[in-house]
Amino acid sequence: MRTVPFTGGEKESLQASMDRHRDVVLWKVEGLDDEALRRPMTPSGTNLLGLVKHLAAVEYWWFADTFGQEHEELPFDDDDENADLRVDAGESTAEVLAFYARARASSDEVIGKFGLEDLGSNERGEKVTLRWVLIHMIEETARHAGHMDIVRELIDSASGDHRRARSQH
Repeated sequence: MRTVPFTGGEKESLQASMDRHRDVVLWKVEGLDDEALRRPMTPSGTNLLGLVKHLAAVEYWWFADTFGQEHEELPFDDDDENADLRVDAGESTAEVLAFYARARASSDEVIGKFGLEDLGSNERGEKVTLRWVLIHMIEETARHAGHMDIVRELIDSASGDHRRARSQH
């Protein structure tokens, strides 16, 4: 499990914190079959694979889009605020996980290219710093990793923020 360095610089520490939560997201989907990953576990339909798709879309949105970098088409729909949380039958688990990997790589490129004080523009044209985007995405990823923890526990009793031996669950 990654940790935030005790004496690291600000940018390094923020990225390490985000990477720690990103790793939890990947652990939450590890070892489950497609049916379990898509199984709606709340009345709203929340499922693990949909949360991964959402996190990929918002990473692209907040890093690449905000800082004017190229990115692939995102699964947002002005008429359906939850479109990015749904995985269509034609989308494979491998495709969603690859989308998340590409989004992470793109975000990491933006983090490497820009300084914490550099400004981008959000969808309303408001200026935001890379620092703000990193903090926002740490919060977003941690929040959804928590949702994923609950959903995963409901599926097979696996819980926590890192891998443990099965007997400890």
